[in-house]
Amino acid sequence: MATDSPGTPPCGPASGSVAETLNRFCFCRTVDQHLLREQLLSEEQDADLHEEILATRPHLFSSTAVFLSQRHANAMHALIDAVEQVVATPAYQQHVMGWARPVARQRFGPLGACMGYDFHLGPDGPQLIEINTNAGGAWLNAALARAQTPCCANLLKDPAREPSPYTLEDRLFVMFRDEWALQRGNASLETVAIVDDSPTEQYLYPEFGLAARMFRRHGVRAVIADAGSLQYAEGKLWHEGTPIDLVYNRLTDFTLESGEHASLRHAYEAGAVVMTPNPHTYALYADKRNLTVLTDQELLRQWQIPEPTITTLLSGIPRTVAVTAENADALWQQRRHLFFKPASGYGSKATYRGDKLTKRVWREILQNPYVAQSRIPPSERGVLVDGEQTTLKVDLRNYVYAGDVQLIAARLYQGQTTNFRTPGGGFASVFT
Repeated sequence: MATDSPGTPPCGPASGSVAETLNRFCFCRTVDQHLLREQLLSEEQDADLHEEILATRPHLFSSTAVFLSQRHANAMHALIDAVEQVVATPAYQQHVMGWARPVARQRFGPLGACMGYDFHLGPDGPQLIEINTNAGGAWLNAALARAQTPCCANLLKDPAREPSPYTLEDRLFVMFRDEWALQRGNASLETVAIVDDSPTEQYLYPEFGLAARMFRRHGVRAVIADAGSLQYAEGKLWHEGTPIDLVYNRLTDFTLESGEHASLRHAYEAGAVVMTPNPHTYALYADKRNLTVLTDQELLRQWQIPEPTITTLLSGIPRTVAVTAENADALWQQRRHLFFKPASGYGSKATYRGDKLTKRVWREILQNPYVAQSRIPPSERGVLVDGEQTTLKVDLRNYVYAGDVQLIAARLYQGQTTNFRTPGGGFASVFT
């Protein structure tokens, strides 16, 4: 573990909370690379996975951790509970299905594996920026958590309260087992396909191997498959002659509209395969227009949502509105305080900070379904990069299943979005 650089205040009390002090002044490197290598080794044929990640993805993992107060962790949990309460109501479901694609309106039972609730830590506490239904990084962050070394232990009041990362892989498997049972009951789960477009070219491909290892350790066959290679025939979904029982869906074609995904879509619509997450889950949670509903006080009251739940939602989600021809002029005038996101976007693609918006881009936004969200700047983490002190932005991700927070992780970055291209940045473990 590296020590503080010369001239750096020691990891000790300062103004603000303990977590704030540590995030500002603790420059410890908490990742034990030897332990991380051990965690990333899948099977014998993957013995060089750790070295491959360092060579091709040098900014996938940050070498430091992020500190979070228990109060802020509790606030995130309360907000997630409030969202889940609203999503469970028939009035909400009927409303959001009004703009959902037809393929998303069927419900087969699964709740959605690996849900991601992404937060910025603003001046008034955690603010939910968006919800993702195929949030990547759970297995990578579990491996990262197991490779941490103690840091500033004298300021961590109760380290025993940290959830053990050694139990997370079992919880992840139980999540998929439960998803299977919600649609297939007591039937035996034999084969899982981890599916994406050109999976070996995906930046988070290393975790596909970790997920496959998890399934195999629990007696389930696992394959990593290109979505275009799947075939639907004889009432089953097939991959190279093997019938697929469950698809762990990592596609960003959330409603399976691409022609290359036709076989997968037909199998899903016929109930011939269990898919998680699936278009129905995406429509309930991750369409950005849903945030306009979750921050609409009048509409929530019409649905008789309890006042404490409404208060939690309004205090924990930045105000979000749909961009329309009617409010376009007002939003343009207010743009410096807003962030614009496509309704079905992902990975910060086609998202724009209002203060950097051009008239040309604005015209394009008006031609597509977009939302405008009050801009909440992210918090910051002090880090050392090549011996120099700098600060990186922090996003906090809660990995959630059925309303249960399984893991909190962070992403450190510079620039407008989490890009995994920032020296010193990447996934970081979170200490509460």
